[in-house]
Amino acid sequence: QVQLVESGGGLVQPGGSLRLSCVASRISISMYTMGWYRQAPGKQRELVANAATSSAITNYKDSVKGRFTISRDNAKNTVYLQMNSLKPEDTAVYYCNAGNAYLAQNYWGQGTQVTVSS
Repeated sequence: QVQLVESGGGLVQPGGSLRLSCVASRISISMYTMGWYRQAPGKQRELVANAATSSAITNYKDSVKGRFTISRDNAKNTVYLQMNSLKPEDTAVYYCNAGNAYLAQNYWGQGTQVTVSS
C-alpha cells in the first residue's frame, strides 16, 4: 500500500520556523506532483504549496509566498516544507499529497499538527 508519512510539526512562537517532511513508500515521487495542504479548525482544506515533477515548477498560496519553501528529493522519495516567519494564522494540520492526473492517482498523508502561539 502507498503511504505518505509527515513529520516535523509542533508548537512554535510567532516568527519561528519549522521544517515538515513527507516520506513516501511504494511509489516513486518523481512521477507525481507533490503538495502540502492545511486545514484549520472549522475551515476548508487549502493548498499551501506544490511542486510539479519538475522541481523547477512550484506554486504557493499568496499568504505564504516568501515565507515557505517546498522542495523535493526524488532519490529519497521525500518532500519538504520549510516554514519561516510563522504566524498564528498558519496554525493547522498540514497534509502531504501526491497526485498524478494522467494515472488518476491521488494519495494523502495522515497530517501533522503545526501550532503557532505565544
